[in-house]
Amino acid sequence: MKREEYTDANRQVWDETAPVHAKSQMEGLLKKMRDPDALCLDETAQAWLAKVGLAGKDVVQLCCNNGRELISIQRLGAGRCLGVDISSAFIAQAQELQAAAGSDCRFLACDVYDVPAEYDGQFDLVYISIGAFGWLPDLAGFLAVCARLLRPGGQLLIYEMHPILDMIDDMPNLPPKLAYSYFMTEPVAENDGLDYFEFKEYESSTSYWFHHKMSDIIQGCVDLGLMVTGFAEYPHDISDVFAYLEKFEVSLPLSYVLAAQLKE
Repeated sequence: MKREEYTDANRQVWDETAPVHAKSQMEGLLKKMRDPDALCLDETAQAWLAKVGLAGKDVVQLCCNNGRELISIQRLGAGRCLGVDISSAFIAQAQELQAAAGSDCRFLACDVYDVPAEYDGQFDLVYISIGAFGWLPDLAGFLAVCARLLRPGGQLLIYEMHPILDMIDDMPNLPPKLAYSYFMTEPVAENDGLDYFEFKEYESSTSYWFHHKMSDIIQGCVDLGLMVTGFAEYPHDISDVFAYLEKFEVSLPLSYVLAAQLKE
């Protein structure tokens, strides 16, 4: 399959997923966003965002889902904020949350590979988080989009699920079962839905999950002239899928942060 075919398939699955997530999450999120002091960012994200600095900076979040994190980033002092996601259904949810929050964040329904050139060099920070990379068939192409959106000296901040988790099957049983190679290159196809809040399976269109090694992510940044300025791995889950592994007697890396800066 071509890249566009994979992304179109995943777009369909996410549009199907939006009402499933809304049923269990939207009411609570709307209530939370009406509180001007509420944030949808954990302590790790807040600490790294403080480290890279937000005051007055223009921020774009690619694969922003329902925009709750971007709205929170603006509340922490960012300037102009743009969220981009392939799913128009999740962008509609983002706009609902934006209205509830009284925010002026903008949201764009668009394949992240096709972000219009008018946004090139317009941002001080590109923010990526929680399960974005797995939906992307072309890692190098995606990182190139991140780089072209940044101003000289701009920063990329990634807070993601650790790629070692892609090896695990038979969830949520302990000990974890390693079923996939860390060096696999073919996507994993599934059609049992994406309800990672209530974990109810339902028949969905086929989705495709792509594994990207940590070395590919770091080297991909380096190849584009992004200088790595920070890296940390954590034993806590950020996905709502692998929290059960926090109870495993052998601590595993469940998430990581990678910070990089475009040369001036």
